[in-house]
Amino acid sequence: MQINLRSLFIPVQPTVKQTSDDVSYYEYHPDPSLRNYIYCYWKLSTRNSLQKEITYRVVADGCIDIFFDLDMPKDNFVMGFCKKYTEFQLENSSNYIGVRFLPTMFPRIFNVDAGELTDRTEHLGCLVPKTASFIATRFHSGLQTQQVNQLLDDHFIQLLKGSVIEPDARLYNAMDIILMNHGVLCLEKDLDIGLSSRQLRRLFNFYIGDTAKTFSKVVRFQNILRANPSKQGLHENKLFYSAGYYDQAHFIKEFKNLYGITPGKAFGK
Repeated sequence: MQINLRSLFIPVQPTVKQTSDDVSYYEYHPDPSLRNYIYCYWKLSTRNSLQKEITYRVVADGCIDIFFDLDMPKDNFVMGFCKKYTEFQLENSSNYIGVRFLPTMFPRIFNVDAGELTDRTEHLGCLVPKTASFIATRFHSGLQTQQVNQLLDDHFIQLLKGSVIEPDARLYNAMDIILMNHGVLCLEKDLDIGLSSRQLRRLFNFYIGDTAKTFSKVVRFQNILRANPSKQGLHENKLFYSAGYYDQAHFIKEFKNLYGITPGKAFGK
């Protein structure tokens, strides 16, 4: 079974709006032949030289990303599945390029255990030396965005001409159930797909980076971000109940863990 992840899951990264007028963030579609594997290429850069460092926040989105600074491509990294938000410092001049893989796709393409990357950022060369070398030797600050995207397209199209490891179809059956239910389900009952809890945990750890329960939490959180409710709507519509939270305190605690700020501040408008 192969589900269309792209149609069921849209990872949202909204925090640049709260960062600074001096910072820009854009997402770009990869070649159509890559869109079942790569959600987007992205660019995070400073428009002007910053007077002081800015703390940039990345919310939990269920994905694994490759990223590097176009001005220093020899330093390239991979960021694994994160169970909570992540913060890093943007220096006075930054020009980051990233590749955001849809869930399960980084391990499928590179045969890397996603569980070894959970909540971690590692040098790409330690895990995928061929792609790390490609980035280090082919990218430089003089490239335009279209040229960057074309180089990435060419590289990943070539990689996918080789064998791509197919995981147990029951993993995608479980993911389909989670995504169709927006992460709101009883795992013990609703994920009765012919796998023991141990087998299911092993598959999710290898291909996602954590358990089905943790992945469901991120899916539920991302679904709320996509809904983009108003601050008033959060209270009037009791969104936290329909999203499967026990009460408002539970909702706020989990949201803050995944985003870094409360839902009131995130959707204040």
